[in-house]
Amino acid sequence: MEDKDEEGLLNLSLAIVSSDPSGENSKKRKRIVNVCKPAAHDGFHEGKVFKLLQAREEMLKLAEHGKKRENGGKGLHLIHSLLVAATSVDKNNMNSALESLVKLYQSVSLTGDSVQRVVAYFADGLFARILTPKSPFYNMIMKEPSVEQQLSAVTRLYKASPYYQFAHFTANQAIIEAFEENQEPSTSRTLHVIDFDVSYGFQWPSLIQSLSETAASTGKQISLKLTGYGRSFEQLHETETRLASFAKAIHNVVFEFQGLLRGSKPIIKENENETVAVNLVLHHFDNNFVESDMWETLRSVHSLRPSIVILVEQEGNKNPRARSFLQRFVESLHYFAAMFDSLDGCLPQESNERLSIEKNHMGKEIKAMINTDEGNKDGTWKKTMERHGFEGVKLSSKCLIQAKLLLKITTHNHFPFQREGEINGGFRVFQKDEGKALSLGWQDRCLLTASAWQCVRVPRINEFLGSSF
Repeated sequence: MEDKDEEGLLNLSLAIVSSDPSGENSKKRKRIVNVCKPAAHDGFHEGKVFKLLQAREEMLKLAEHGKKRENGGKGLHLIHSLLVAATSVDKNNMNSALESLVKLYQSVSLTGDSVQRVVAYFADGLFARILTPKSPFYNMIMKEPSVEQQLSAVTRLYKASPYYQFAHFTANQAIIEAFEENQEPSTSRTLHVIDFDVSYGFQWPSLIQSLSETAASTGKQISLKLTGYGRSFEQLHETETRLASFAKAIHNVVFEFQGLLRGSKPIIKENENETVAVNLVLHHFDNNFVESDMWETLRSVHSLRPSIVILVEQEGNKNPRARSFLQRFVESLHYFAAMFDSLDGCLPQESNERLSIEKNHMGKEIKAMINTDEGNKDGTWKKTMERHGFEGVKLSSKCLIQAKLLLKITTHNHFPFQREGEINGGFRVFQKDEGKALSLGWQDRCLLTASAWQCVRVPRINEFLGSSF
């Protein structure tokens, strides 16, 4: 709900009642759902919530046993029903929303076709939005996967699909080119990369390897300093250990890692001779961020005078507050429908790897999107960067060639399940913005867009505030 008063729409408690009239072995009885509703929702009763919980539980049981719906819903019908439910939630018509969601849960399956699977996770997101965080069932639906589960899901997606590989290889190629252009015989061969969301560090082994090849060709050692912002000390420590272990075997690259928690003070440029590259690959601000957080982040980036700033943005995650909930919902539905469909070209439906990716990574993102109302008012990073004193630069032909080669390699190695007549498993690469951006698409849907930026002027804060509020 968007109004604070609506957060108390449901105050649910779940009791497991066990009794045995004979006084012998106790047996578990049915679950009892108590709903305390405000007067404004007299038509909203506990029976529908209980029925919805039952329908969802039955859907989950099918997935646990690897079973599919005998008469699963058809694609267009399911999408229509999902949009009806979303519209009802947006209009605060909870009776209609609950009825629609019950029918959806009875028609979808986490082991069905791509439409059934993606609709199931969007239905979960809508159900959680109805409940609000005050409900004990909210946490059940929105439960975060463990760190191990998330890492496993991302690793599996990295191996099965060109999605992350496209983002990382394109960014690294642009960084390498900026480094080579900026080096002079008299300067120190030091590259300082500042990654504002280092995550598990999957991007950087390939950069270390590329730097090693460059060092071998010139006979000069290269120093790589990586400053990575993370969400926890544990994640940063694991990332540092993993990357340091990889770099240890590369003798012509000196590797140094500095981990900082997100929200820490801005980095200060220490060496004027080092090449600075800023990495904003799939970077998301926290859900509770304010516009000034973006201003401070980009101002600190600008102060570093980096040789290059790399952006890779997820096309379905723009999430601007200036747009309505339904507009964001439909945009994300298009995006994730393409993502789920692309996995069918990478992995078989019965694959445990696919189930892990969807449950612990993409499903998590879907539910978070539906239950987050904050976002970038501009709607796109392109507008944001231009307003903050950056100018787009053309990506080289090497970036395009490398991306196309990546698709050929992944098609040969990882897409035995592609449909007849499809090229590259349905993935394609294309240029945008007169060569200043490179996108990865699945069939006719754009998934990711990479772009490179340079500083051109220092923005004034009144410009920022005046156009934002």
